[in-house]
Amino acid sequence: MKLLVTGGAGFIGSHLVEHLLARGNVVHCLDDFNDYYSPAIKYNNIKESEGHTGFTLYKGDILDTTLLETLFQQNSYDAVIHLAARAGVRPSIQQPGLYAQVNIQGTMNLLECCRKYQVGKFIYASSSSVYGANKKVPFSENDFVDHPISPYAATKKATELITHTYHHLYGIQATGLRFFTVYGPRQRPDMAIHKFAQMIYRNQPIPVFGKGNSRRDYTYIDDIIQGILASVECCNGYHIYNLGESSTIELLDLIELLQKAMGKKAKLDFQPEQPGDVPITYADITLARKDLNYDPQTLVKAGIEKFVEWFYANVHHLVPDKK
Repeated sequence: MKLLVTGGAGFIGSHLVEHLLARGNVVHCLDDFNDYYSPAIKYNNIKESEGHTGFTLYKGDILDTTLLETLFQQNSYDAVIHLAARAGVRPSIQQPGLYAQVNIQGTMNLLECCRKYQVGKFIYASSSSVYGANKKVPFSENDFVDHPISPYAATKKATELITHTYHHLYGIQATGLRFFTVYGPRQRPDMAIHKFAQMIYRNQPIPVFGKGNSRRDYTYIDDIIQGILASVECCNGYHIYNLGESSTIELLDLIELLQKAMGKKAKLDFQPEQPGDVPITYADITLARKDLNYDPQTLVKAGIEKFVEWFYANVHHLVPDKK
C-alpha cells in the first residue's frame, strides 16, 4: 500500500511509520515540525526511517492546500492516516483559534483531497477528551459526547462530525480512533509521564493539580500501534473506536511507579485543579476487541519500566544536564 501519514514525525506517528515500512508499505510522512516542542526531537524520531527506500519525508502544513493538492495529484494513495494536530488541553485554552484552524480546517483540507482524488480510506486520531467530565465509566463509543470541556476536545469532536459528513456524502471509508493517554519511548516532553521523569531526574518539584487522585487510562505505544494497523486493514464504512488499556491508575500511584523505576524520589508541589482537566479517563474497548481484534498487552507498571529504560538511554539528548 501507499500511505500518507500526517504528523508522521511525532511520537505516535514515527512509531507507526516504522511499523508500516517493516510491512513493506510505501510511506509518505507529512509533518510541519512546529515549535510546540523541539523540532530536533521530531527529526530524531524519524532518523531510522529516513534511510528506508519506501520512505519519503515532506515538511509542510496541513493548512497548505497547494502542497496537499500537489501531494495527492502526484500520488495515488491507498489510505491517509491523519495524526497531525495541535495537541494538549491547556495550550488549547490559551490559543483556541489556532487549535480550531489546524485541527478542524486541516482535517477538512485532507478530506477534500481524499474526495477529489478518490482515496478510499481515511483513518484519523480522535481523543478520549471528547468524553469530557463523563461520570459513567468506562467510556463507551455510544456515550453522549456533546459536552467537551476544552477547545482541544471540541476540535476533536468536530473532526469526527466532519469526517462522518464526508463518509455520508462521498463514500469515504473512515475510522476514528479515540486514543487514551498514550505513552512510551519518544513520548512528547510535555506529557505527564515524560515531564515527570524529567523533573525527577532534575530534582525539580512535580506540580500535582488537585489532590492527585485523578485517574487516567494510560495506553502503551505498542498497543496503540496494533490498533491503528488493524484499523487500516478493517477500514470499511464509518466507525469510531476507543483505543486504551481499559484500566486506570491514580496520579499519585503513577508517580510512585516512576520513582521506583527511576530509583529517585519525587518532590511534589500540590496546586489547585486546572480548568479543562477531567477527573478520569477509562476506555471500554469491547467494540475494538470485536471489530479489530484489539488486544492491549502492556500493563502500566511494565510500560513505565520500558519508558524509563528509554529515558535514561536518551536523557542527555532530551534535557539539559544540571550537574
